[in-house]
Amino acid sequence: MKKTLALVLSLVLTLCVLTPAFAEEVPYIALISKGFQHQFWQTVAAGAEDAAKEYNVRITFDGPPSESDISIQVDMLNAALANNPTALSLAALDTESVTEQLTTALEKGIPVIGFDSGVPNAPEGSIVSTASTDNEAAGALAAETMFAIPEIADAINAATAEAPIVIGVISQDATSASITGRSIGFLTKMSELVEAVKPGQVEINGHDKYAKPAAEAVAVELTILVPATTDIVDATTTAQGMLAKDNLVGVFLTNELSVRGVLGATADGQDFNKENGKYKDLVVIGFDSGATLKNAVRNGWFYGAVTQDPYMIGYLAVELAVKAINGEELEEIVDTGCQFYTAENMDDEKIAPLLYD
Repeated sequence: MKKTLALVLSLVLTLCVLTPAFAEEVPYIALISKGFQHQFWQTVAAGAEDAAKEYNVRITFDGPPSESDISIQVDMLNAALANNPTALSLAALDTESVTEQLTTALEKGIPVIGFDSGVPNAPEGSIVSTASTDNEAAGALAAETMFAIPEIADAINAATAEAPIVIGVISQDATSASITGRSIGFLTKMSELVEAVKPGQVEINGHDKYAKPAAEAVAVELTILVPATTDIVDATTTAQGMLAKDNLVGVFLTNELSVRGVLGATADGQDFNKENGKYKDLVVIGFDSGATLKNAVRNGWFYGAVTQDPYMIGYLAVELAVKAINGEELEEIVDTGCQFYTAENMDDEKIAPLLYD
């Protein structure tokens, strides 16, 4: 227990912006993220810190060691509420686990801002606004991009019930709204696009949450696999299972963990070498950023990736909280946007700032 507490405390990033003479009057905003294990969250924290400086507020930015640690996040939320923040920003791992705390915040008059995936299906009135990527639209963007790649289009056209093909999705989990949103967005759009070419011959399988049978004999399988946990070992094992599938032509990876799992299963990506790699013909599209994903895209091992704007997610999580404190009327959802990047455009001035290491 002591070891776990020490680990949690070591991961707590406290960012304070105070005017010494008026410290008591500075609003305090508590931000609770989904974790610290990904570079994504460090960039979110950087955006929050800059917004805190600009708006002259004090913030704390906490998150559990991994995105599987729901109970630890709940403990962090309880601790934040005990400190009576002026406002709260939350990226919930599991809405049902924080319903009581959100009700308490509502009763206390503490405005809550959702960020990243926010808090879907939260108690009515408990979430003032949410700063997030439209994850279903982002997943659909990945599907549209993959479908338009000549190699994928040719494979779909040639697919038959006697020689079906597989397009895969590796999804970190089946509970987080952001991850499931990307998965649903990709599967829905890809199914729609493929159905136009192979009507009635598209099946979604691999996980009960997303399963959809075909009306006729299957020519194209959309297969989604979810690791047992968010541990990298499980992610790598799941990646190995996907890569072992016959007639696999494309894979969409929903976040950084999925990317790391696939790279771990392919000699850090060397197996995607377009000249002599074991999976040289496989089309892979990732999500988010980070040094390993950027390297895979730059080397041409991955076709490209969808990136959110993690800096703006953090910045808006604070800015919207400040506006809520000031009684301003806010939109229910504030979209932070996304972009698709490849080796050709990842250094462009509009894309490069979104790609953290």
